[in-house]
Amino acid sequence: MASLQLEVGSFGRCVGTRRRAFLARVAGSLLVSVLWAVALGIAYPRTAVARAIRPLFEPTDLELEETGVTEIDLQIGAVRSQGPWRAVLPDFELDVGFLPWLELDLDGAYAIEGPSTGPFSFDHAAPDSLWPSLKVGVYDDHDGVTGRAGAFGFQVGPKLPVAAGAHGVGVESLLLFGYVVRQLHLVLNTGGFVDPSPDTMSGRPIGIELGLDMELDLGDTNRFSLTGEVSGVAFMSSDPNQLLATSGFTWSVTKSLDLSIVGLWGFLAGSDRYGVLLGVSPKFRFLRAAGPGPGNGP
Repeated sequence: MASLQLEVGSFGRCVGTRRRAFLARVAGSLLVSVLWAVALGIAYPRTAVARAIRPLFEPTDLELEETGVTEIDLQIGAVRSQGPWRAVLPDFELDVGFLPWLELDLDGAYAIEGPSTGPFSFDHAAPDSLWPSLKVGVYDDHDGVTGRAGAFGFQVGPKLPVAAGAHGVGVESLLLFGYVVRQLHLVLNTGGFVDPSPDTMSGRPIGIELGLDMELDLGDTNRFSLTGEVSGVAFMSSDPNQLLATSGFTWSVTKSLDLSIVGLWGFLAGSDRYGVLLGVSPKFRFLRAAGPGPGNGP
């Protein structure tokens, strides 16, 4: 289940004081780099050439997979843009746990966009850029008495062009702040991006991202939960700004399989208008968990 995991023994308890200080400096440098890149975007030449709307920003969580565990999050569905419908086939996220505080992610999406008028056809592919990234847990703290927990981490990686005509390597980075109050999980996302150029005539999409990922566990069994997201993008480039809200339901069939349904609604010119997505998220272990060793203490 996509939620903030802040139980005793999670990543904050496995990162020593020196390593936490180092990762905190890395996170600070990351934030400065993001702000610098966005500042450059203010002076970046703008263009009035019409181009496809940038895919929506989806806030992430602070769940780090256990060492040796892989999760594949797949979503398929139909989304109505400001123009034609789009069949999402699929939106995917691959998470691979390497260390208690380190995860390798791969995000992307493949969609078929219909024509502005006339019947739907499968001849207009609209793939998103690939985002391979590292998600790092810097610190977390858990109070078993009150059921409250807090955490901090970041995610960063290059944006790789895969769509026809796209070129240049971009970058995206997020700072993640998590908070848990018993069954309620909240993760604030803030960061920025410089995307690959969508074509030879347009500049790079550049913007600032802000989002909130929410999950409410129903009952004490952690089998059912309500999910929600609110996210926005303020562009420094000529692209229209985005504001999106989602609401959904997740069923944890087993500890290794989640099923979900999500509805989305957009509110600004750069957002999709509405849509629905069905999701499946299996997990499997590719490495045996390592036993305690001399280097695994706090």
